[in-house]
Amino acid sequence: MSYDTFPHLDHPHFVDQSAESHAEFMAMYQAPVQPTRDTSIQAELTLLSFGFLSLRSLDSVADYLKPEHFVEPLHGKVFACLMTAFKRGAQDVDVIAVADELQGDVTLQELVAISHQAEGVSFGRAASLGRLVFEKAQARQLYAASQQIAELAFGADPIAARIDAAQAVVSGLQAHESAGEWVDSYQAMIEHTELLDKRFEGHIVGIQTGLPDLDDMLDGGLQRQSLVVVGARPGMGKTAIGMTIGLRIAQTYSVGFFSLEMPHKDVRDRQLAILSGLPLAHLKRPKLHDLSWSSVSHTVEQSRDLRFHVSDRAGLNILQVRARARALKRRHGLDVLVLDYIGLMPGTDSKMPRAYQVEEITKGLKALAKELDICIIALAQVNRSVADRADQTPGLSDLRDSGGIEQDADVVAFINRPIVAKPDLPADFKHYALLRVAKNRQGQQGDVHLHYQGELTKFSAWGGEPPSLKLASAPAKARSYAAEF
Repeated sequence: MSYDTFPHLDHPHFVDQSAESHAEFMAMYQAPVQPTRDTSIQAELTLLSFGFLSLRSLDSVADYLKPEHFVEPLHGKVFACLMTAFKRGAQDVDVIAVADELQGDVTLQELVAISHQAEGVSFGRAASLGRLVFEKAQARQLYAASQQIAELAFGADPIAARIDAAQAVVSGLQAHESAGEWVDSYQAMIEHTELLDKRFEGHIVGIQTGLPDLDDMLDGGLQRQSLVVVGARPGMGKTAIGMTIGLRIAQTYSVGFFSLEMPHKDVRDRQLAILSGLPLAHLKRPKLHDLSWSSVSHTVEQSRDLRFHVSDRAGLNILQVRARARALKRRHGLDVLVLDYIGLMPGTDSKMPRAYQVEEITKGLKALAKELDICIIALAQVNRSVADRADQTPGLSDLRDSGGIEQDADVVAFINRPIVAKPDLPADFKHYALLRVAKNRQGQQGDVHLHYQGELTKFSAWGGEPPSLKLASAPAKARSYAAEF
C-alpha cells in the first residue's frame, strides 16, 4: 500500500436480503460486499501520525483501543509499538526505532509517510479518530456476525438453539476487548499484580450479601463469573435467603430474580415484608391486622432506588433464561442473577434423563455467569431422605440429580433450621438457622450462623453465641464432618 496518495472508494451498496429461498439467499454471499475501508484507513493513518508527533495524544484512546481494531494489520503493529512506548512513560518515539522493531514488516520510508499524515490537523481530533477506528472495527464484527446469523437461519438445529446462538453472537459484539485468548504466564502475573493492588486499595471487592460472616467466608462477598448454589429441604427458607441477599445487593448493584414458583404478587409481598418489617400476615390480611399504611408508603418510596428486577415466567429452560438475562443486561445492567429454583427448570429435551437435563442447566448457568460477568445464585432442593438422619444438615450428595450441580457450582451451601424438624427444641433455636458452605472452589468451607424471622421471611446475621447443635444433631465425635469433604 502506498501512503503517499490515498484512494477514496465509492460507498458500497447493502446486500439485498429479500431472497425467497436458501439457495438464492446464500448465493448472494458468494462475493459479499465488505464494509468500506477508506474511512477506517485514513482515520488510522492520522491517529498513528498523532502518536509519532506526541505520544500524549494517545492518552484518550489508550484504555480501549487495541491493535486488533485496526483494519490494516500493519497499522495495528505500529500502534502496538507506540503504546509500548506510551506505557513506559515516554513523551515521543523515534520513527527509526519503530522501523527497527518492525524490520521486515515496514520500511522507514513508509513510516515517515505515516508520520506526516496528520500535518495541519489539530491534536484535539485524536479522541474522535480513536472512536471512529473502534466503531469501524465493531462494524466489521457486526458484518461478520450478520453472516453467521444468516447461516444459522437455515441451520438444522432446533430454532430455539439457533436463536440462542444468534443472541450469543450479537452479545459478543458489546465487548470492548477480545477474551479467551492464550495469555503467557509472565504477562498474566504482571496484570494480576495490578489486580492485587486494586484489591489492596479497596477498588475491587466482592459483592456483599449483607450477611457479614458469609461475606468473610467468600473472601469479601459474591464473585463475578461464579455460580453459587443454595440447597435446602422445602420450607427451610430457600426463597427467603435468595430474596434477602438479592434485595440487599440491589441497593448498590443490578439484580435479576427469576421466580419460577411464585407469581409477582407473592414476590412483592415478601419484598414489602423484608424491607418494611411488616409481618407477611399483615400484608395478606391488612384489614384484620390494621396495616400500617405509612410503613407501606415509606417502603414503596424506598423501592424507587432499588435495582431489583423480577420475572415470574414459569417453566423457563436454560435457553430462555439466557435470552432474558442478556436482555436485562442490555437494558438495565445486571450484576447478580437469582434463580428460584433449579428443580422447576425443564431441559431443552424432555426425553432425556432428568440428571442430564440438570447438568445441561448448571453448565449453561456457569457459562452464562462467565459470559455476562455476573454472579448467579441458583436455589435447589435436596432429597427428602435428609429428614431421616439425626443430623439433618444436607451435604453435597443430598442434592437432587447432584452430579451436574456439584461439579459446575463454584460455591454450594445448605440451609438447615433445626426447629422445623424438632419443634421441642429450646427457645434459642426459634430463630436460629445454619448455613453450611460445603463447597467453595476458591476459599474456605464452614458454618455460618444466621437469624431467621419467619414472619418477615428474612435472614440476618446471628448475634452472640449460637445454640448448642448437640441438641439438634448427633455429637460431633459420632460423625466426622471434615472427612466428608
